[in-house]
Amino acid sequence: MQSWKDAFTKGNISWKDDWHLRDTLTLPDIGSLKKYLDLVHIRYGLLKPFFETSNYPLVENRELLPSFEPDLWEYKNLPGFSLVAFARPISYFHEVFQFDLMPSLHSDMNEQESAKILARNLQTLQNRLHKSAHEELREHFGKADIGNINNYPALSPYLHMMDRAQVLAMTDEQSGQNTFRLAGVYASFPSDLDTEIKRFGLRIGKFAVGDNDLYDRNRLFVYQFLMELYGFPISSERRTSAALFSRRLHKMGEKFLIRTLGQSDRTITTLWNDSTGKQYPVLEKIALVTLDADQTDLMPVLKEEGYFVHQKKRVLILRVKYKQHKFNPDNVRQDRALSVESQEIIHPISGEALTGVNIIRDASNMFLRLNDIVRGEYTGYIVYKRSELIENTDTEEKKLKFLYAWLSKHQRRIIGYSDEFFANVGKVMDTYLLSPENYETFNNLRDLYQEVVAKYSFIQQARKIRILEDLKQRIYRGKRISYDQMLAETVNLLHSLKFEIVTYFDSLVANVIKISESILGDRYLIRNYIERKDVTLPRHLEIKKNYGRLVSLLDEFKAIRKARTEKNLEAGLPEKRNEF
Repeated sequence: MQSWKDAFTKGNISWKDDWHLRDTLTLPDIGSLKKYLDLVHIRYGLLKPFFETSNYPLVENRELLPSFEPDLWEYKNLPGFSLVAFARPISYFHEVFQFDLMPSLHSDMNEQESAKILARNLQTLQNRLHKSAHEELREHFGKADIGNINNYPALSPYLHMMDRAQVLAMTDEQSGQNTFRLAGVYASFPSDLDTEIKRFGLRIGKFAVGDNDLYDRNRLFVYQFLMELYGFPISSERRTSAALFSRRLHKMGEKFLIRTLGQSDRTITTLWNDSTGKQYPVLEKIALVTLDADQTDLMPVLKEEGYFVHQKKRVLILRVKYKQHKFNPDNVRQDRALSVESQEIIHPISGEALTGVNIIRDASNMFLRLNDIVRGEYTGYIVYKRSELIENTDTEEKKLKFLYAWLSKHQRRIIGYSDEFFANVGKVMDTYLLSPENYETFNNLRDLYQEVVAKYSFIQQARKIRILEDLKQRIYRGKRISYDQMLAETVNLLHSLKFEIVTYFDSLVANVIKISESILGDRYLIRNYIERKDVTLPRHLEIKKNYGRLVSLLDEFKAIRKARTEKNLEAGLPEKRNEF
């Protein structure tokens, strides 16, 4: 199997010299354009810098898992770009954003008119580049149609020099072609961030008009959730505007593609929509990652079929596709905007995708990392509370900060994973947090220790409330259950949970109350078991008894919440808090 560098030299697109594709491309829709851009952007945005940069910063697998973490560094020597493509011709005056137009050639133009258009387009691009690139650009494209999609790979190094976006669109009917072209450069995506955050926060019930305290408490949550729906953390202006512009175009019913490659995240992120009826645009990311050494089951096929970009370093091209989730205030995992839908390894020569793989390995990787953290053997980095960079775990303070960040990132996954997985997590956490050997150390780090304990307690309680959510639907351990089983399990669960809320979380107690009220208000349950006077069967009597117990437990939770609210008001704290 030839190397990637050889494939550039011997294939249709040369590594250094032969910049032009030999065949005329026809790209009739967004789907075909995306496949072509995948080829070009992986080659010139990821692989070319990988081979030309010593110690290229590969993307860690965890960075592709939601929720996405803020970026730590910007690698200014690596390429970066943003791009928008429309499955229609450009209507310059009517577009909702600003850019420099590059008109297309028409079949009825004479040679002089065509030459003027070519010269104008070259000058338009040149005006937006640093002076040092002008001579080389003119040398390569002095008489070429730089708008022609065949020339797009050759233009990539120059387009990557621009801070602002490229614009691709369909050629118009006069051109006599049916494909995309580079229709503009130096585009600015509109980003009405304030309006979008407030409108979204009001719609999901996290804000109320004129309520400054509620806005202050929930603004960061709303901001992060909204950005994550479109594939980003709270990050750079380039990616923020790309996310919000894709949101706007999707609402307008456009068939479009928006793509970014960040110099900080080293990841190609694509948002695209080529059909109607979807609630969100399709989201995927492509990055260079390292296969974990213990994934021995995949190693033979990847070696044999040539999927490694660099076999010794186990470097792969990974594509991750995501599924967006509508905000649900009644779900204990209400902060879950995204989940991983599928993963693919892309062949570096053919571009074929190997599906059905699990490179990120949520559960197994998470547990291995947790063990490394508490043992002080983790050598990676995290950003603690979005502000402090922590490298390695060689002190107890760093361990605790790593644990807090680890629990925060994986909170919603841990809440949803199996009992077996959580039992293993619990053993590791309890062994570390409750070890007598650590009492003195933790006493000196009391505030940090309490933060970790509170985060862990929140997850423990939230897992029980997730079970309560299933019980409301009469589901327990994945199976359908009867009303008497539902009430019995609900009473047992609330009874145990009542003694765990020494560490109080208002949002969880509010969920308990809402779910319990929903169960008690079940019309079928009330009509057939509670209101009937002729109930004599032991099973029916047990249902009535547990119904009464649930009413009492609900009253206790309401009393706890009321007492907590009054205590907060006396202390001058907000009436409600969303701790996590």
